[in-house]
Amino acid sequence: MSTPDLSVVAPLYNEADNVGPLVDWILEALASYPGSVEVILVDDGSRDGTWQRIVAAAAAHPPIHGLRLGRNVGQTAAMMAGFDHAAGRVVVSLDGDLQNDPRDIPMLVAKLDEGYDLVCGWRQQRQDKLILRKVPSWVANRLIRRLTGVQITDNGCSLKAYRRELLERISLYAEQHRFIPALSASVGARITELPVRHHARRFGESKYGISRTVKVLVDLITLKMITTFRSRPLAGFAVAAAPMVLAALIFGCLWLYAATHFAPVKSEALVFPGAALLWLGAAFYLIMLGLVAEVALNSERERARQAPTAWEVR
Repeated sequence: MSTPDLSVVAPLYNEADNVGPLVDWILEALASYPGSVEVILVDDGSRDGTWQRIVAAAAAHPPIHGLRLGRNVGQTAAMMAGFDHAAGRVVVSLDGDLQNDPRDIPMLVAKLDEGYDLVCGWRQQRQDKLILRKVPSWVANRLIRRLTGVQITDNGCSLKAYRRELLERISLYAEQHRFIPALSASVGARITELPVRHHARRFGESKYGISRTVKVLVDLITLKMITTFRSRPLAGFAVAAAPMVLAALIFGCLWLYAATHFAPVKSEALVFPGAALLWLGAAFYLIMLGLVAEVALNSERERARQAPTAWEVR
């Protein structure tokens, strides 16, 4: 079997009514694509008839492949499973709810061929509910741009085109599919975005609500730590230890003040010195963790140097 030029990955969770229209739409949009194509539909532990529809589509259309997960693991993990099974030189991801338009795929791939590693879709005219979807997305995108410095307008759009080499350098977990541009930028990827079409949901119900904002904020803190301190973990632990050192100094000063101004009975109390030593010990613990992380990182770098990473052809 020859290696496809383009792989399209779509995770689905309880989207039985969308499978047939999605397959027809993708195949129609890529009918004139000059290279070979495979479409990987990932069933993320659906409890309706999604898998049966995928099996029927795969039997009717050779480019369609189904991947079934044993349980619901979330969009990020399902997308990563599809990436792991995709064999194309270029990989495109999109949602399985028919809101992304497969007709935009050739445009994204063409932009990728201009020298980019990642092309992100930008839903300029988003067809979603204002309070539950648009407002939280607007806030999250501003936070992501502010904290990561990666100026992508719509981080949550699943319609993206990737070079195979980029996917081999990043890994996703939790809810981090929203942070793909920032993670890609941290490994030196060339990134751009293009306006894409967006449609209102036709079948089924959205799997996201206002509660996802908390998950995004938690993952954003994790992402900031990863992208900022991944090459210098000791600095990250030192930043975390700094407030503890400050607290230890404050309690130490209070201890000295009590020793010089209070009565002997009060000045000999162990509250202030005990608190100072507690905060100082916590700061010392974090610094030691940073040193251990530095040693582990340096060992990993040494192992990487032992393997050849480039070959000269004469």
